[in-house]
Amino acid sequence: MPSCFHLAYHVTDLEDARRFYGDLLGCREGRSTDTWVDFDFFGHQISLHLGEPFKTTNTGKVGDHMVPMPHLGVVLDMATWKSLAEKLTATGLEFVLPPTVRFAGEPGEQSTMFFRDPSGNPIEVKGFADTSGIFAS
Repeated sequence: MPSCFHLAYHVTDLEDARRFYGDLLGCREGRSTDTWVDFDFFGHQISLHLGEPFKTTNTGKVGDHMVPMPHLGVVLDMATWKSLAEKLTATGLEFVLPPTVRFAGEPGEQSTMFFRDPSGNPIEVKGFADTSGIFAS
């Protein structure tokens, strides 16, 4: 089994989380109780627990953009990224940073988008046409 991460964080409403992560993002729901729910977040395990979400600030300078810190992120292949970007755009989701290309023509060229879940937790989704560029410097 390839390594995967596990991340647990707070959300304010589990039903909102189910609609967002399950219905909108297409993440398969795993185990749950009345106070938390697990999702398969693109091959990784996230556990969403009822509680106060973490505080974020736009202090992460990446290229010409200030992005929310801390944030959850995932790297997808470009076809999956494009499909998700089109789906989220079509739903009218409010983006922190709409789907865009960063570092065009440079090592590590990537597509990216930032948005927040219903509890305000920031999420970045990156897409790479060439995954060898993920750790390019």
